[in-house]
Amino acid sequence: MIFEQHYLECLSQASYLIADESTGRAVVIDPRRDIAPYLATAAKHGLQIEMVIETHFHADFLSGHLELAAATGAEIAYGDVATTGFDSRKLAHGERWSLGTIELEIRHTPGHTPESISVVVHDGDEIFGVLTGDALFVGDVGRPDLLSSRGVTSEDLGAMLFDSLHEQLMTLPDTTKIFPAHGAGSACGKNLSTETSSTIGEQRATNYALAPMTKEAFVAVVTEGQTAPPAYFSYDAHLNRENRPLLDEDSPPPSMTLDKVIRAQRRGAVVLDTRDPNEFSVGHIIGAINVGLAGRYAEFAGGVVQPGASIVLVADPGTEMEAKVRLARIGFDSVVGFLDDPVGSLAANPDEVGQSRRLEVGQLIAAQTEGDIQLVDIRQPGETALGTIAGALEIPLTRLNQELASLDASRPTVVFCAGGYRSSIAASLLRSAGFGDVADLLGGYGAWVAAAAI
Repeated sequence: MIFEQHYLECLSQASYLIADESTGRAVVIDPRRDIAPYLATAAKHGLQIEMVIETHFHADFLSGHLELAAATGAEIAYGDVATTGFDSRKLAHGERWSLGTIELEIRHTPGHTPESISVVVHDGDEIFGVLTGDALFVGDVGRPDLLSSRGVTSEDLGAMLFDSLHEQLMTLPDTTKIFPAHGAGSACGKNLSTETSSTIGEQRATNYALAPMTKEAFVAVVTEGQTAPPAYFSYDAHLNRENRPLLDEDSPPPSMTLDKVIRAQRRGAVVLDTRDPNEFSVGHIIGAINVGLAGRYAEFAGGVVQPGASIVLVADPGTEMEAKVRLARIGFDSVVGFLDDPVGSLAANPDEVGQSRRLEVGQLIAAQTEGDIQLVDIRQPGETALGTIAGALEIPLTRLNQELASLDASRPTVVFCAGGYRSSIAASLLRSAGFGDVADLLGGYGAWVAAAAI
């Protein structure tokens, strides 16, 4: 057996390639949209990728099932509850797909979504492992609350998930390895481990959601304290059901002069500056939004940029293609170009350049003493529950676009997060929305706590 886990740290997303060396037959499960790694493995081992299996309609990324099908002729498959806008195979509960000595057994495990499935991998007479999608994570289970806007209650899905876990997954031998679709940092759960695999036995002993409890108690505990999902989740969940354009992962966006960038911005394009927040603060195109490429770039960009918006990138030279592809992983394909020579272009056009203020803790304290500061904590509820700065409004970054009207654009505003990455995003978003006096806190709440301890 060839078994590969492909893990994207920036989205906390895992996909899998499974093949039988004796037959050369392979499947890919929950692929990311840029499919080159799977094609490289297939070419290296002389494999034919004959099926792409999706464990469910993903919300946090745009899957690469259409790209893989186009490149390899593979069939696309979902659990038989799923309805797709493209040709797909419906997999029945209990169905087995043979690759040779390797067999894949489909188990319906609804709960995170109604169509969710898990895939048990049999190696001869032995059970090697189970790919659990978003039903069971290492340290957590899938959240059942993402479909409430579509009329499916979290209580109904939570009850389904309880049954799926106890009747389908926890009936497997304790030695069965589990391989989930996500790890720590994903908004698809609240307590995911940094480990990307485990065993049924380990999860039975350590996973809070698998402790003995009633179904009602389970629903309550798994829905409590969930993070606010990024706004793009519903967009991706819809796109993953439909036919849509394929990604060209080899062609870079065109370069643009500053004049062309400004014209595009005036026509409604978003200028997305992917440089480090400190570099951005020194000088950037007025109205640009800063989402640093070094962080969870696509996820946060998808939370503050409207789906379908035209995007112009400002990026460190040589990173433009990475910035484009990472946006494409969440279905943000409308990258119309990038600014050529950012440092030189900005230096030569000072009238188009703005700076942003980043306050140290002492400066924030002084500003609070001297005037009426609108202080905004843009961390997630699970973070703010452990403490915040007195008087701060709590609006998660993933909800900031929707909550702008609740803030006073005329008041001096300071935003903060845990360490300073997200606050630069939030501050730049507020400035682009017309807030006149905005700063963010260097080092975030961590710096505030450290200063208080001195």
